[in-house]
Amino acid sequence: MSDKKEEKLSVIRHSVSHVMAEAVTRLFPDTKVAIGPSIENGFYYDFQFLTPITAEDIPAIEAEMKKIIEERQDFVRVAASREESKRRFADEPFKLELIDDLPEDAEISIYEQRNSVGEAVWADLCRGPHVANTREINSAAFKLQSIAGAYWRGDEHRPMLTRIYGTAWENPKDLKAYLSFLEEVEKRDHRRVGKEMDLYSVHDEAGAGLIYWHPNGGRMRVAIEDFWRKAHYRNGYEILYTPHIGKSWLWETSGHLGFYKGNMYSPMEIDKQDYIIKPMNCPFHIMIYKNKVRSYRDLPLRWAELGTVYRYEKSGVLHGLLRVRGFTQDDAHIFCTPEQMENEIREVLRFSLEIWNVFGFKDIKAYLATKPEKSVGEQSRWDAALESLRKAVDAESLPYEIDEGGGAFYGPKIDLKIKDALGREWQMTTIQFDFNEPERFDMTYIDSDGRQKRPYMAHRALLGSLERFFGVLIEHFGGAFPVWIAPEQAAVIPVAESFNDYAKTVAAELKARDARVSIELDDNRMNAKIRNCQTRKIPYMLVVGQKEVDEDAVSIRLRDGRQLPPMKIADFADYIEHKIKTMSLEL
Repeated sequence: MSDKKEEKLSVIRHSVSHVMAEAVTRLFPDTKVAIGPSIENGFYYDFQFLTPITAEDIPAIEAEMKKIIEERQDFVRVAASREESKRRFADEPFKLELIDDLPEDAEISIYEQRNSVGEAVWADLCRGPHVANTREINSAAFKLQSIAGAYWRGDEHRPMLTRIYGTAWENPKDLKAYLSFLEEVEKRDHRRVGKEMDLYSVHDEAGAGLIYWHPNGGRMRVAIEDFWRKAHYRNGYEILYTPHIGKSWLWETSGHLGFYKGNMYSPMEIDKQDYIIKPMNCPFHIMIYKNKVRSYRDLPLRWAELGTVYRYEKSGVLHGLLRVRGFTQDDAHIFCTPEQMENEIREVLRFSLEIWNVFGFKDIKAYLATKPEKSVGEQSRWDAALESLRKAVDAESLPYEIDEGGGAFYGPKIDLKIKDALGREWQMTTIQFDFNEPERFDMTYIDSDGRQKRPYMAHRALLGSLERFFGVLIEHFGGAFPVWIAPEQAAVIPVAESFNDYAKTVAAELKARDARVSIELDDNRMNAKIRNCQTRKIPYMLVVGQKEVDEDAVSIRLRDGRQLPPMKIADFADYIEHKIKTMSLEL
């Protein structure tokens, strides 16, 4: 979408939010209004209702909005003094607070909605802009979507308000397309698919934000982890395993307690000393580095770990696999000389793109994150590091944007964002310079001149975390995974009980090739078994009856309803083994 069209939509959506607020205050006169901005794909407005509303009230609000649009009200900006603004919003406590927070010399902007005779029938404290008249809003191109709770100004110690979300577009066609998109998003929701396919669960009563991997999810995780390890060994990494807790001085030394304490769990006392459950793996990798004297000949060191870490997230932001409190980071740290750093960054980026390509993600964009306000390290080192990151991105011909101030406190970084099958962007890989920890932990190596020097360090998370990656993977494929990842790769379906023994023979031969195979031996009819396997999104359904017994073969049905020509058991075993070994994305 062009910037111009995006800007036009934002103005429409902001205007519709004001129309909604006017409709709400018409229908519920005692309501107090808060704020109502446009957001990506829509808008919302926050209200304080005297009597709570429900989803059943939505149609009435929409109908009132359409009446307002038909009244052809003008949006008119009025500049007002602080005193005049307070007088106009004397009964609106949230508006009064916003006015008080404005600088003394600020010009206060009010947008009035005026009827056909020029009378202001509703007004809001707002910078704008808005459409000139409600006739510019298509009454068939908006829809109110949901009601949620939201704390005033995002502060859990302030009043809980009612937030009404909606979406608005230029025309009904665009609205219909967007609603169809949302239906597809709902169908692919990893929480829904995860439950249908019995992949994982969350148990708040046992600990919110913690993932329980079921056997099906466990099979997928093993397949992904096995691939991950082999790929890392091929690309010059060694794999580490480190503890889950450590003394608090590790994070005091690294600086994380100063910059990251709010997301770390409280210390536990062991032997009268504070221990912390780890929120990241880097201090442990540094301890291994410092275990002996390092030479320039040892460098670079590429160390990776599937390390489970724990970070505190507020309960309100937890979201299935995508926002959790315990997750396994596919972490790596690279220790090298200053001269090696640029090449190492390029190699990490190349390796990352190689991995994403295997999983079928090809639409990837880089974001170069620069120095934040709170940071450590000399400016010259930040500049040189950022230039190295830029060169690496250019070498891979990746499109990129600058993320001003988005770097970590210890160095600039590259973030890679991927687009899924629905065109949604997800931030996954991160490659970060670190000027902080080598200094704080007094890390050194002996250079060719015999002098001690400080190594450079880079952090790298490729998939991000297995949990979040798994959630994105589920939604990208909608549960219809490539055969090499699928928890069940084939199902053998006998057409009658008399062919159960032959079905077991087929399954045994496939299992001997390390295929993940189930046998459908229940009492259901064959068509019911096929439907059940399609619901489980099993790539191959092997139907066996008398003809297949006679020919030592299987009839092959794909999960999308297509059929392959019948094959001998050995031939199909070769076929599926090849699909698995080549990590094919196609059936």
